[in-house]
Amino acid sequence: MTAAIPPARTVTWDPHRRRLQANTVRGKRRRLQHRRRRWKMSAAALLAIALPAFASPPFGEWEPFRLGEIAAPEPTVLPMPFEQPGGSFPGSAYYYLEAEKPVLGIGEGIHSDAEEGPVGPVARALRIDNSGVDRSRALQCLTAAIYYEAASEPDGGQRAVAQVVLNRLAHPAYPKTVCGVVYQGSERPTGCQFSFSCDGALARAPQRYFWQRAESVARAALSGAVYAPVGLATHYHTIQVNPYWAPSLHYLVTIGAHRFYAFNGAAGRSSSFRFAYAGGEPLAAPHRRDLSAASALATAALDPLAVQRAFAASAPTTPETAATPRQTPAPLYSTDVKERGGEDLYRARNLPEVTGVRPEYANSGRWIAQPTR
Repeated sequence: MTAAIPPARTVTWDPHRRRLQANTVRGKRRRLQHRRRRWKMSAAALLAIALPAFASPPFGEWEPFRLGEIAAPEPTVLPMPFEQPGGSFPGSAYYYLEAEKPVLGIGEGIHSDAEEGPVGPVARALRIDNSGVDRSRALQCLTAAIYYEAASEPDGGQRAVAQVVLNRLAHPAYPKTVCGVVYQGSERPTGCQFSFSCDGALARAPQRYFWQRAESVARAALSGAVYAPVGLATHYHTIQVNPYWAPSLHYLVTIGAHRFYAFNGAAGRSSSFRFAYAGGEPLAAPHRRDLSAASALATAALDPLAVQRAFAASAPTTPETAATPRQTPAPLYSTDVKERGGEDLYRARNLPEVTGVRPEYANSGRWIAQPTR
């Protein structure tokens, strides 16, 4: 028995099927090439990310990137308004910071009450508790004086300027209101007592922060705060100038960029000041321009040397200023005291010499004048 032979396969020519097979092969090649390109791009991106991470220095040791010898530009620091040329406030210099007071150790800072104390007589408290109009105008004028004269000063410098204004208010040679003192002489271009009131400084709008700082100092001064370091000072000037009247007044102290002075003689005595407030504040603004002869005479009368001479001429004669000391009668002693020496028993002899005693107490225990016999 023989195996059956399968019939031969008949191959027929199909042009359409041939083209379809060719297209399928080309599509597979294209997809394979596309996959290879995607793998290459992914590998390159992975290397670009991973390589710097493996080669990076430890944390905190990064350095700024530089190209060759090109130096990194330094940041620009803009100066404050009062540090720019032409933009400083009248009477201001640099910004002074008050140094922190060191903590005293055991035995440090001990002093005697007999040592030299303040610069002289100290002003008394002046409280302005009048109506809202007077207080608001006084606060406005005093704040302007502090701001335009000492905006860049430390707290002590601003308090000193405020004390000078109040000292003038208490002195009979100056107006009896805060605004009157601050804007005195502003009607003339060269006669103002505070330079900001007639040199155009008021045309510049104040900065809020510095204005609020000056306002807090003014509010404390009008509420009775006294700045003792300047005593009864009525004048000051910046350390950059030397006015003609400075050698003739009594120099007190330098605070920040200002030197403070008081009157000599009767004009500077504490008895010449009256720290009382009557109210009646004028408008918180400079006066109208007045170039008349009467205005010029009023300005000349404000010269500090003229004020000092006027008070010296009208000062009454007191035991402190008399040429001859007054005579006091001799005390009456009993016979027993007279036999033991009488007056000699009570004379101060061989007093120990001490240091740090104030001049007004140097002759304590001695007769003001020798008694007559």
